[in-house]
Amino acid sequence: MAEELVRYELREGVAWIRLDDGKANALSPTALSALDEAFDRAEGEADAAVLGGRPGRFSAGFDLAVMGAGLDPMRALVLQGAELCARLLEFPRPVVAACTGHALAAGALTLLSTDYRVGARGAFKIGLNETAIGMTLPHFAIDLARGRLSKRHFARATAQAEIYTPDTAVDAGFLDDVADPEDLEEVAHDAALRLMAVDRQAFAATKGRGDGDLAKAVRSSGQAEFG
Repeated sequence: MAEELVRYELREGVAWIRLDDGKANALSPTALSALDEAFDRAEGEADAAVLGGRPGRFSAGFDLAVMGAGLDPMRALVLQGAELCARLLEFPRPVVAACTGHALAAGALTLLSTDYRVGARGAFKIGLNETAIGMTLPHFAIDLARGRLSKRHFARATAQAEIYTPDTAVDAGFLDDVADPEDLEEVAHDAALRLMAVDRQAFAATKGRGDGDLAKAVRSSGQAEFG
């Protein structure tokens, strides 16, 4: 695991997985591989996982340096990101997101792929800003947004690129709860402990029935568009 990018801590059966590149928490190939490795470890030894970022930043999305490096690097990166989203949707343990700040573009998609999402209250931006910067949302992002967001907010959050505060992101469906920044870790950890109390096999089976089709759609549309 790239220790400088992803830190892993096991506490009370909860795997804390923190992405921190010291900057915007861009999803680079290295960062995505490190996250995948962390979830490999969590699947083997934890009863739940919490995915967090650095203070003020959950993730700004795909690494723009890679996105601008040519068609092949861009396609590979987006496909890798879609695969992480599908994996989180299929992950057999509860995954809680501790949204520590801004979550934009692929960062917001990663957020949507978790089971329960708690955001830090503050002047943070959460949403899919692609069309505002001249990019078309990939098919897998549309599938994920349609599966997770409120129908009332779907068009606003996708084609219209509306950006939400943590408080308004709850109504849209990006978040389930908000907490003051100093309380975020405790609230997210308590949520993970609460979900751990659910029968493990029943949770995995029910999650598979609930999110399995969405995971398949995310994976297949990613492969069709970028594979």
